[in-house]
This record gives sequence, C-alpha cells and structure tokens, in this order.
Amino acid sequence: MNSIKIGSYMVGKDQKPFIIAEMSGNHNQSLDRALELVDAAAAAGAHALKLQTYTADTITMKGAFTIEDKNSLWNGKELHDLYKQAHTPWEWHKPIFDRAKEKGMEAFSSPFDETAVDFLESLNVPAYKIASFENTHHPLLRKVAKTGKPVILSTGVSTLEDIIESVEVLRKAGCKDIILLKCTSTYPATPENTNLLTIPDMYEKHKCLIGLSDHTMGTGVSVAAVALGACVIEKHFTLRRADGGVDSAFSLEPEELKSLVTETERAFLALGTVKYGILPAEEKSVQFKRSIFVSKDIKKGELLSADNLRIIRPASGLAPKYWEDVIGKAAKTDLKAGTPLNRDQF
Repeated sequence: MNSIKIGSYMVGKDQKPFIIAEMSGNHNQSLDRALELVDAAAAAGAHALKLQTYTADTITMKGAFTIEDKNSLWNGKELHDLYKQAHTPWEWHKPIFDRAKEKGMEAFSSPFDETAVDFLESLNVPAYKIASFENTHHPLLRKVAKTGKPVILSTGVSTLEDIIESVEVLRKAGCKDIILLKCTSTYPATPENTNLLTIPDMYEKHKCLIGLSDHTMGTGVSVAAVALGACVIEKHFTLRRADGGVDSAFSLEPEELKSLVTETERAFLALGTVKYGILPAEEKSVQFKRSIFVSKDIKKGELLSADNLRIIRPASGLAPKYWEDVIGKAAKTDLKAGTPLNRDQF
C-alpha cells in the first residue's frame, strides 16, 4: 500500500510527511486556549489536529490506581484525577474541529471506548487514532474498523504478537486503511529507547504504512524517522511549556512545530532515488574540480615535471588521474604558465 486518503490529504510513502499536532490536555481546561492551540498548529503548517476523546469515568474509576513512580511526570496522581484534569470536554470537540477545518487542517481524535466512537461518528471525523494503551482493546478496534475509515494505530507497550493480532482484528472487521506508528510509551521518551530502525522492519512485516508517535524532546528523532520511511509524524504541542499542563513537558512549542514541518519535509525531499553521476544541477560546478596546469613557462622539447606543472582549479585541462602519464613527456611546443594542459601539447 503506497497511499491512504485522510480527508483532503493523501498520506503515503510518496507524499510529504503528514504532521499531526496532538493537543491532548494542553488546553489546560480552557476552550479559548484550545482554540489558540488550533490556530498555532495551523500557522505552523500542521496537517491535522488531534484530540483524545474520553472522560475520567470512561477510562477508569475512582480509587482504581495511584501513580507511584518518581520518574513519572504524574507521580502521586490518582488516575481518575489525572484524566479528569486532562480530558477534553466532549462539547468542545465540535468548535475545536470546526476551527481546525476553517484553518485547513483535518481534525480527528483517539476514542478510548465505544461510546466515544459513536460520538466522533456524529462529528464525521475522517479517521481514527488508536492510542498505544488501547491497541489490544479488540472490541474497540472492531467498533472503529466497522466505520470503514482509516485507522492510525500506535504500537507502544506492545509485543510483536500484540501488533500482529491488532492488525488482524482491524482487517477482519473491515478496516482497509491502516497506518502503524512506531511509539515508545514513556513521557518523555529518550532517543536511546526509540529504536527507529524498527520502522522499515514494521513496513515489511505488516505491509502497512508506518509513522512515528514521537514523545522525545525536539525534532531530530522525527526527521530521522522520515529518512527511514515514516510518512506520518505525531507530536504533542503546546503554546508554551512554561504554561504547564499534563503533557507540556514533552510538547513542542509553535516555533518548534513549524521547524518540525519544515525539516521533515526537507528530509523527505532529500530521499530522492538511487542515483549516481553528475546531476543537471551540478553541471555548472564541474568546472571547479581540479586539472593539470602549466605552472612555469616551458620551452618546446622540455620535459614535463612536478616543477613546471600543478594540479589546480578549474577543470580546464587533463584530469588529475593522468598526472603520472604526463610526467616525463616532452612538450611539443612552447607553453606559457597558466595554460591548461591537454594531450596535443606533449
């Protein structure tokens, strides 16, 4: 499969990278801020705006779990409280999606249960994203697949068997267009645990388009992913990390998001094809290679030597590879210093 249509965009190996700006909970419970985020993502050149569709009660229950991990951004938080803080109110989805469409972006979401799918269908989303933590939720996968819309599935916290099963479930339930995202589900992730060389292997194993859900800081990992075949990049973004928010610590700011769009596109364009030889764009530069020149005046019959010849720019004379063939030959005529050497002169 070479390409998939998501709304008005073609996404594929022969297309420029499709950049998804993930708002997540960085709206900080303000619809006005959410709309500012939409505007900032559009101005940065993102192609899609993504939300997460759940409530604290559709994803967990009060008292179920408290995070106790000193390395976690959310250490000490009860899951229910965290999701209550992070969720995007469902009544905000339409104004957010409408603003995104006005700005030329596609807008869709990650549903976290079946009721979220019904709700998102009422908004006519062009695609669905399945979060890593839901990718083995087979009833949810079947529900999404039956919509007939493209599915982008993150593969964090998953074994190879998990991914194979999830792809099979989607396909059996009627999903024809699947994009898998390489993902490391730590927040933030480090380059060392990202393992981008998995991307081409995923393509070969699953015969799907492949992208990256990137939780690392900066844009370098995403650029490298495009060089390895990723056609979709998903990144969390915020207005300013200093503003705080559940995901702000590993989110891009608008200027960085703009750089991501620009640099991933450059990486894609630079891939080109396997090609050797002088490109048309290089033809004018050929003259600046070196060649053999007369460096001192030479009389007819005088021997050519390292004392009266030099290898310099431009490439007007014999190529440097003929140096040893030239040395010791006799000049057929007088040669002035600064003359490019050619075969009829010796």
